[in-house]
Amino acid sequence: MARNNYWVTPTAEGWRAKKEGAQRAAGVFDTQKQAEQFARTILQNGNGGELITQNRQHLIRSKDTINSHDPQSDKDTEH
Repeated sequence: MARNNYWVTPTAEGWRAKKEGAQRAAGVFDTQKQAEQFARTILQNGNGGELITQNRQHLIRSKDTINSHDPQSDKDTEH
């Protein structure tokens, strides 16, 4: 079963939102926040999954499980 994870990572062009295992990015954005919002929306409108964000050193900064069509996902906080 394929995992429905989206990774937000820094690149020379900006912040990339990419589905795990995909060849190409779903989108490239100016800010990390824009890339996270984009990936979160895809996961909420789809089957849910994990949103994994890396910092500029490519270390995992945060992970967030997104349930599909879950209104509480927007209110989910780690801290």
